[in-house]
Amino acid sequence: MSTETTASVSTHILDTSIGRPAEGVAISLAARAGSGAAWVALGGSATDADGRCKDLPALPEGTTHVRLDFETEAYFAKKNPSTHNQQADAQQDAPANRDSGAFFPEVAITFAVNPGEHYHVPLLLNPFGYSVYRGS
Repeated sequence: MSTETTASVSTHILDTSIGRPAEGVAISLAARAGSGAAWVALGGSATDADGRCKDLPALPEGTTHVRLDFETEAYFAKKNPSTHNQQADAQQDAPANRDSGAFFPEVAITFAVNPGEHYHVPLLLNPFGYSVYRGS
């Protein structure tokens, strides 16, 4: 049995549309202690050249639920500015979230945690879909 009183979280992102890590994606972390409790923003970071986010804030004691918010719209707009400009020209009346070429302008993943366990939550991402799982 673990003597740790808090869980820990890490993540990485693979852009499956190019088969490479997604660099520079902003990620924010929030936690709560119980399903009825309010979310507390803990801070965030961004993915490195390897698509990893190694410096997420520590979870407070008593955390039962965690939410990772991935800012995907800015990543896709930065990754492919020519697509961004073509779509903006072709869809001037379209909502702003479609200008980046990303169908999902953000991805929010919420999961339950147990004290003393580590949770690695990889995101497989492309402009029109994503998949997430508990890694190791």
